[in-house]
Amino acid sequence: MALIKDFKEFAIKGNVVDLAVGVIIGAAFGKIVSSFVADVIMPPLGLLTSGVDLKQLTVTLRPGEGKTPPVLLNYGLFLQNVFDFFLVAIAIFAMVQLIAKMKRADKVAAPPAEPPKQEILLEQILAAIKAQQK
Repeated sequence: MALIKDFKEFAIKGNVVDLAVGVIIGAAFGKIVSSFVADVIMPPLGLLTSGVDLKQLTVTLRPGEGKTPPVLLNYGLFLQNVFDFFLVAIAIFAMVQLIAKMKRADKVAAPPAEPPKQEILLEQILAAIKAQQK
C-alpha cells in the first residue's frame, strides 16, 4: 500500500503534470513545424535549387540485383531532419524569448504596492515629531 501511496503522490505533483503537458504540446508543435518545413519552406527552396528535393538525395552503395533492393545512403533525409531540427530550435528559442520578455514587462508594468496603513501612519507620526523638534 505504501508503494501505491508514494506513486500517487509522485504522479500528482505539479512538476510531473506540467512535464506531461509539455511533452504533449511539444509533440504537437513538432508536427506543426515539420509540416511548415515540408509544405511551406521546402517547395520555394526546391525552386531556388532548381527543383532539387533534399529527401531524394542519395548515394547508391550497392546497386540492386534481381529482387534485392539497392543499398542507398539517404543523406538527403538526414539533411532534411537537420533542417527541421534547426527550425524547431529557432521557433522554441523565439517562444522562450517572447515569454521572458512578457514576464519582464509584467514586472516593470506592475506599480509598486501601497504600503500598509500602519506604515503610513507611522511615517506621519515621525514627520510630526520631527516638525515639533525644530
